[in-house]
Amino acid sequence: MSGYDPRTATGIPTEPVGSLPRPQKLQDAYAAYDEGSIDKPDLEAEQETAVKDTLSRYEATGSPIISDGEQRWSSFATYPITDTLAGTGLAPSLGPGGQFFAIFADGHGRQLPKLERGPFRYTNYAADSLSQSILFAHAPMKQAVISPSMLALLYPLKDPVPGYSREEFEATLVDECERDIRAAFAAGAARVSVDFTEGRLATREDPRNPWTGAGLLPHFIELINAVMARFDAAERTNIGVHTCPGGDRDSVHSADVPYGNLLPEMFRIDAGYFLIQCASERDRDPVYEAIGKNLRADAAGVAQMAYIGVTNPGNPRVESAQEVTDQLVRAANFIPGEQLGSTDDCGFSPFSIDEKPDHGSPDFAREVAFEKIRSRVDGTRDAAEILGVG
Repeated sequence: MSGYDPRTATGIPTEPVGSLPRPQKLQDAYAAYDEGSIDKPDLEAEQETAVKDTLSRYEATGSPIISDGEQRWSSFATYPITDTLAGTGLAPSLGPGGQFFAIFADGHGRQLPKLERGPFRYTNYAADSLSQSILFAHAPMKQAVISPSMLALLYPLKDPVPGYSREEFEATLVDECERDIRAAFAAGAARVSVDFTEGRLATREDPRNPWTGAGLLPHFIELINAVMARFDAAERTNIGVHTCPGGDRDSVHSADVPYGNLLPEMFRIDAGYFLIQCASERDRDPVYEAIGKNLRADAAGVAQMAYIGVTNPGNPRVESAQEVTDQLVRAANFIPGEQLGSTDDCGFSPFSIDEKPDHGSPDFAREVAFEKIRSRVDGTRDAAEILGVG
């Protein structure tokens, strides 16, 4: 297990969520691979080039911990089950036409495949990409993994899968998520966070998207806690949970849903830390207050940490280091300094094909992302000095 100390470099710990915009050339390679005009080694060569560039530029920001930006993944949610968003390499138990994970504010949606038969198993693990990327890293790396609750949406909402019950499927999801986390640590990850983007959306009740009105939040938390129960307190110190209102094509899916519907419940998860979207909230003080009120000093042996979002990946304007500092100093009025950290609101580009329309291009969005990360690191260090933390 990792001996990484998140406070070493910046006093107040700071950590990314995971994804970064893929270069346009890599996005074109994904599309060409789906069309059959290039083969898998050609796609993998472009992925590796993007990873090397990502790691080099991440390290130049001064970030104490980095990621490979998920350059080798179809998306944050589908990496275990398919090689591309179009479905090339789809797991054999799955087929097209599943539930929409989300319908975004700009009207577009992201649809999941559908479980057609059992048994279900991952075809890819996060460690598969991490073990390749870590060879080029000179700083500690973190790894994101998908939650069992997101993949639970692969099972049809109403119709049972013949010969394979929902209970059997979800038991496998818990096993596979545990394996995903353990393999990531074994591959060298210093920290692992579980993406729980569906958490806030689960409280929406969107008639266009029936699963959101099914009251699934308590069950989602139950599934994630079933994974956490597989790890001891020392291990869970370095296992986090990420929440945000989604992010794709510079649009979100649930920013209008009151955070109060989620936060008190979310902190029942026995994770060691939480990465929480905050910077893009219209009114941050109630969010800080809810975090401070519900963050647990003892979550089955772990004092929980709250890493608040201080940059907004959906907005091309780069926050200054001073803005980051100001957010953290303000948050410290509500959240104990020893339980406070910083992050970005969400991954900068959770899906491999992402046009980034408000930015103008994926390549420009990539430049902006690294500038925002540098501001986060510098502003966090300054806030630690002001607050006397570290």
